[in-house]
Amino acid sequence: MAQTNNTSNNSRVLVVCIALAVATFLIYWQVQTHSFVLADDGLYVTENPNVTAGLTTDGITWAFTTNHAANWHPLTWLSHMLDCELFGPSPGRHHLTSVFLHMLSSLLLFFVLNSATRAFWQSAFVAAAFALHPLHVESVAWVAERKDILAGLFAMLTIAAYLRYVKSRSIRWYLLTLTAFALGLMAKPMLVTLPFVLLLLDYWPLGRFDFPNNKPQQKPLYHLVREKVPLFLLAAASSVITFIVQRASGAMADVETLAAKLRIANAALSYLRYLGKLVWPSQLAILYPLKADSISLPYAATAALLLLAVTILLFKLRRKQKHLLVGWLWYLGMLVPVIGLVQVGTQAMADRYTYLPSIGIFIMAAWALPKLVPEFEYRKTVIIVCSMAVLFAWGYLARLQTGHWRNSVTLFQHALRVTEPSSEIQSSLGVALAREGRIDESITHFAKAVKLNPDYAKAHYNMGNALLFQGKPEQAVDHLRRAVSLKPDFQKARARLAEALKQRDKQNQIRK
Repeated sequence: MAQTNNTSNNSRVLVVCIALAVATFLIYWQVQTHSFVLADDGLYVTENPNVTAGLTTDGITWAFTTNHAANWHPLTWLSHMLDCELFGPSPGRHHLTSVFLHMLSSLLLFFVLNSATRAFWQSAFVAAAFALHPLHVESVAWVAERKDILAGLFAMLTIAAYLRYVKSRSIRWYLLTLTAFALGLMAKPMLVTLPFVLLLLDYWPLGRFDFPNNKPQQKPLYHLVREKVPLFLLAAASSVITFIVQRASGAMADVETLAAKLRIANAALSYLRYLGKLVWPSQLAILYPLKADSISLPYAATAALLLLAVTILLFKLRRKQKHLLVGWLWYLGMLVPVIGLVQVGTQAMADRYTYLPSIGIFIMAAWALPKLVPEFEYRKTVIIVCSMAVLFAWGYLARLQTGHWRNSVTLFQHALRVTEPSSEIQSSLGVALAREGRIDESITHFAKAVKLNPDYAKAHYNMGNALLFQGKPEQAVDHLRRAVSLKPDFQKARARLAEALKQRDKQNQIRK
């Protein structure tokens, strides 16, 4: 009988794994025909000679010593180098690598949850939601976000090794946990909160401690924290390196750019906005512009109080609903490094930031929602049908969202349709159109970008470039001068200004 049960369970696992793999590839298979996009793909791959050269001794040394792209993530650089070594400049193969890694992370998530909880269907739902949710399209369909996918994969490997360590108490598995975590940090430093997640897993489902009173067979919380000191030290080292690199690269916004109270307000609002998009994933875009005048302090205060109230409520329900508290704290905690308390970049929020934090919300839904359905004859059938319907809807929307990443023009056109007016998006669309030789259309968007934000140096630079290409150096000079005045260290603008002045003088001499 035991052998029959094991065979049945293995068959179920195999079916779920095949379904996850097939569904993931059905959504993302289209990326093999997609192009690289202007949003950072040049920075990471196409215009980076250290990467396009493939795996070389100099390239590997560079990967471990550079602060290029305002980050220290050598494993991400090595991943892109390996793609270039194997596939050359073909964007489709680079995209498919990300799809494969995402699929692998989804399978690992299913295995680690099923191993830790012995709740087969809930684990399958969480893994499927992770694989198919539209908010994860940005991480998978954007080559420059390979770091998300790699970090996710090593996060799953860290958790898997940790579960084996807890079960066996073997130093080998502890060292493998440390190694996987270190590699994850070298892919994306956002993983600094993963030791916190391991503590949550100690609470539920592993039951290694309780709060406030432990059972005799459980360990004190301080013992479990001490056990993870090497992990916390790795996280601290990664945080220091990231801070130094981003500060040196100028990626970290000055306090004056967005006041501290506004950053905190945006963080509170973003927590709720992410929740909204997890439940109802609509109007997804590559950029949600960060504007001080769009942040309502009363709304933000309400959002913060609501987050606090939910946390207190779930803490009070922890006796019977530990999974709710763990899922909620997983979501809150893993978003901390990217929620905007320390502002990096110009976005108010970003879909890619939910890649790992969303797992916490999926856990809450998978374990809590079935309990809301009252007992009746077809209860299990209703739960399965509703779950499948939700997953199908998310998968369908993810497939549509993936289509918007076909090329730079479709990407930024979609962003303009679903977000508020943005000079940055208008300018980016203009550049994409110019790359296709559609100069007149590009100038229209550059003009809109300048009108939306007259102090946006890059928009003036792009407009000057386009006008110079059209043989209008007189008009180009005005915009390029403006770009240089707004950003004196803008070397490209200075070089193009010199060229525009030269062409203008030449035209004036011909007219004389």
